[in-house]
Amino acid sequence: MSTTQNERLRELLEPLVTSQGLELEEIEVASVGRKRVLRVVVDSDEGADLDVIADVSRALSAKLDEPGGNAAMGEGEYELEVGTPGAERPLSEHRHYVRATDRLVKFTLTSENGDSELVARILKVDDDGLDLEVPGVKGRKATARRLDFTDIAKARVQVEFNRKNKNDENDDNDAQEEEA
Repeated sequence: MSTTQNERLRELLEPLVTSQGLELEEIEVASVGRKRVLRVVVDSDEGADLDVIADVSRALSAKLDEPGGNAAMGEGEYELEVGTPGAERPLSEHRHYVRATDRLVKFTLTSENGDSELVARILKVDDDGLDLEVPGVKGRKATARRLDFTDIAKARVQVEFNRKNKNDENDDNDAQEEEA
């Protein structure tokens, strides 16, 4: 039975990543000049801070340096990079959409007339699709919209510099109540 290098690496590294409370999102082996780079992307519902990433990186490095561990990478030097998906991550799995609840997302939709785009905030995720809030344009109120997963060709979280957290909204409400 033949397996790819990525499959061998995933089989070797995934138990270590999950033991740290994270999920292994992606593995990529790339050539950069004369060097090879092993990029490992990890994430969790709560996110991953730098200390956890550093712990995972040390554990993966130790495992790959064990006798037999390097067989998954083959002979020769390589560089290990461990990180998270980033702010504008593409959403491809159900758990990605759940993690993006309350975030603004740019959707590329599939339709019989070609692709169209939609930017909306994810309010709720279930097994079939998403409940969204489409921001109003030019002073209009936001509107609700339902989107099935089958209607989504691509989705990517958008960076928001002025995004209000739920805690900020609660703080605002508390401040207004104190003023009254």
